[in-house]
Amino acid sequence: MSNEHTQTDVILIGAGIMSATLGSLLKELAPDWNITVFERLEGPGAESSNEWNNAGTGHAALCELNYTNEQPDGSIDISKAIKVNEDYQVSMQFWSYLVNSNLIQNPREFIVGLPHMSFVLGEDNVDFLKKRYDKMVNHPLFSRMEFSDDPEQLKKWIPLMMKDRTLNQPIAATKIEPGTDVNFGALTRKLFSHLEEQGVNVQYNHNVDDLRQKIDGSWEVKARDLDSGSVEEHTSNFVFIGGGGKSIHLLQKAGVREGRGMGGFPVSGLFLVSENQELVEQHRAKVYGKAPVGAPPMSVPHLDTRMINNKESLFFGPFAGFSPKFLKTGSNMDLFASVKPDNLITMSAAGLKNFALTKYLLQQLRLDKEQRMEALREFVPDAKSEDWKLVTAGQRVQIIKNTEDGGKGTLQFGTEVVSASDGSIAALLGASPGASTAVSVMLDVLERCFPDHVKEWEPRIKEMIPSYGQKLSDNPELIHEIHESTEKTLGLVDQDSSES
Repeated sequence: MSNEHTQTDVILIGAGIMSATLGSLLKELAPDWNITVFERLEGPGAESSNEWNNAGTGHAALCELNYTNEQPDGSIDISKAIKVNEDYQVSMQFWSYLVNSNLIQNPREFIVGLPHMSFVLGEDNVDFLKKRYDKMVNHPLFSRMEFSDDPEQLKKWIPLMMKDRTLNQPIAATKIEPGTDVNFGALTRKLFSHLEEQGVNVQYNHNVDDLRQKIDGSWEVKARDLDSGSVEEHTSNFVFIGGGGKSIHLLQKAGVREGRGMGGFPVSGLFLVSENQELVEQHRAKVYGKAPVGAPPMSVPHLDTRMINNKESLFFGPFAGFSPKFLKTGSNMDLFASVKPDNLITMSAAGLKNFALTKYLLQQLRLDKEQRMEALREFVPDAKSEDWKLVTAGQRVQIIKNTEDGGKGTLQFGTEVVSASDGSIAALLGASPGASTAVSVMLDVLERCFPDHVKEWEPRIKEMIPSYGQKLSDNPELIHEIHESTEKTLGLVDQDSSES
């Protein structure tokens, strides 16, 4: 073990999109602060942020039907869609600021314009989609949404999905032209390149073995060099844990009261991917359907155009599965190691309450490729197995905790920040919409952990994010200005997506 002991202002654990975003914000707001990053893999954005490990949707709630639930009285609740969309607009503003300031270049390498669509079959689902459309199109955030139940119109919107389709039941879709496909891996790499140029100390191949709070409130972090095996001690007044699924383990090691009793449930996924350019040219959109009855929200089927390494491909899925690993590169002991005396009852309750989910995941595990192809054929009727290959996506760890509404062992779907009352440490847990809302989530971390500084930083934050402190829903003119400016800066308005 090395005797080296280093003092730094901020420690970020994990080199994914969340740490990249928080580091980039801090470098603009407090450029003199020293920041150290530890990442156990060889480079940035290699786990959940990697472009092959997520759908890259740029979750703006334009097409995800699980963000707009039908209430018992038949009305449609769009409050979650509004929140997710407002958060995404914050991300778009910050990315635009970075491009305009020449801090990152070539936005097309990480974001492209792509229509976002919702697609349903059957009378009840068409009725739901029409009600959803009527509610959303009257909101200023979603005013550019279109609806059609005309098969001829749908053939123009989604020719690959309509080709050879037997129209024996009602069919409908909604479309918002200015959606996006985001390569979060490329964005993360750009941000870390910028951070290293700004003097941020990024230590790859370093695993954080332990962390503990000292009497003075600062944190001592032990990081092991995976190449040499040496262990270094670093002390910091603030630690952010953005280690994907492993954040649970690190939060437990930290012993933070706010994290006690929490657990995690890992879910793996697979995509069917086609790089057949004849197919790719017939589909240019992200099209989301409805999840099967009993399926978890992250299993909503969707057929997406993806831009990776300047090449378009098609992704369909995800197909859920189960692995005890908390990271794609993790250990099969991850889940078992996360069970502690303080969360044993919570985890046990979750297991009993989510038997149907467990059964669903086991059923998904047993699917062979041809059975997955049958699911794809609900979207692409003439899909051929030889045109598609299976790709393993990233691991997602859903939060398990006790809640007032759900009781003990409630499985949470979404993204959540856990922070200590003294503001000295924060951890990001959960999954989608995650990366798309990274800027809003990291601003929340700053507000929780640096409240006094945020008051001082507020004018600077507003320079970077003009809508900061405002609710976009109450300001249609600002929505229009933000749409216009961000789409222009990020190169989304001059692309040919309107020809679909």
